[in-house]
Amino acid sequence: MASGRPVVRQVAWLSLIPQLIFIAIAALILGIFIKPFTDALQIALIIYMIAFVLLRNLVPRNHRKGMRYFRSGNYAQAIDEYQKSYAFFTKYAWIDKYRFLVLLSSSRISYTEMALLNIAYCHAQLGNGPKAIKCYEAVLREFPDSQMAQSALQMLRSVFNDDSEH
Repeated sequence: MASGRPVVRQVAWLSLIPQLIFIAIAALILGIFIKPFTDALQIALIIYMIAFVLLRNLVPRNHRKGMRYFRSGNYAQAIDEYQKSYAFFTKYAWIDKYRFLVLLSSSRISYTEMALLNIAYCHAQLGNGPKAIKCYEAVLREFPDSQMAQSALQMLRSVFNDDSEH
């Protein structure tokens, strides 16, 4: 069921290569013990899917909670969860950096950037435009090439007639 709230997914297609290699290696190893090979491939795909679901639901749990609150329109709670997510992925930056291997995530933007963008967006939805502007500026300080932050900031500045450029 669609929530009517915008969700943007940017895929880093090259990050799928290590995941496909993982499946292939698992199938080859299982193929030594399981015949025919098609059965080994099916089991390798099942193992991949189980790992995918577990990793994506256990590690970025605050991010997932934030998304649930976001979809239900509870932006204040979502901000709290996204802040926890940001703190976690800042503390364990290697997980975010290698998310395509560790979390089997093919997202082009990091969880830290997503958390900051979502915090800013939630502030805007709560009617706190100046706070949202400050949050988007914080995104750009940490991620200067963030097209989403640049676009949102430009829009908010035009709405609030904030001519300051940072």
